[in-house]
Amino acid sequence: MSLLFVRRIAQLIVGVFFYGISIAMMVRAGIGVSPWDVLGQGVSVQSGIPFGITTALIGLAVLLLWIPIRQKPGVGTVINAVFVGASAEIGLAFIPEQTVLWLQILLFSGGLVLLAVATGLYIGARMGPGPRDGLMTGIHQKWGWPIWAVRTSIEVTVLVTGWILGGTVGVGTVAFALLIGPMVNVTLPLLRVPEKPRDVRLEGDAPTTCTAG
Repeated sequence: MSLLFVRRIAQLIVGVFFYGISIAMMVRAGIGVSPWDVLGQGVSVQSGIPFGITTALIGLAVLLLWIPIRQKPGVGTVINAVFVGASAEIGLAFIPEQTVLWLQILLFSGGLVLLAVATGLYIGARMGPGPRDGLMTGIHQKWGWPIWAVRTSIEVTVLVTGWILGGTVGVGTVAFALLIGPMVNVTLPLLRVPEKPRDVRLEGDAPTTCTAG
């Protein structure tokens, strides 16, 4: 087993765990969460099922939507779908709900930063996108719709649905929508595991090695 593969597995596991913890931090901040978490909260409110479990169930349901668009899940996809909800429940069990505004802002901000790092870790491991990211890219690849239009349409739909069901929409939801893209744009290149070195042989040259970018 190569050190590169060990790093990928470690990044995936750590990234997925911290992803769930970051969601719990933003939920406990109480000033709004991401659109998908608004949906998770709404389903939890209506069904009585714990938030972490509804998050996992929604992830698995989204995976079913991959079938008609012919997306193929990776190991990371399945681990993300199953264990993000579990780590979110762990976070919710230990992180107290905040009611003082400056503590709410601090906790939400910490959760947002941690989520950006966690996203860079698990996607950077190159073992498959999460269910929600894969749905977005799959629709883009199948029908050629612009990524921004696909993402906006999906997130507006789940946000409105979650809000109707009783999920929390607030200033944090807006902050998440505006900031998470630029933040992940920084963490993903920094944390991406490089490709395995490959041999490149030019006619008349001795074998040399270069690293794929």
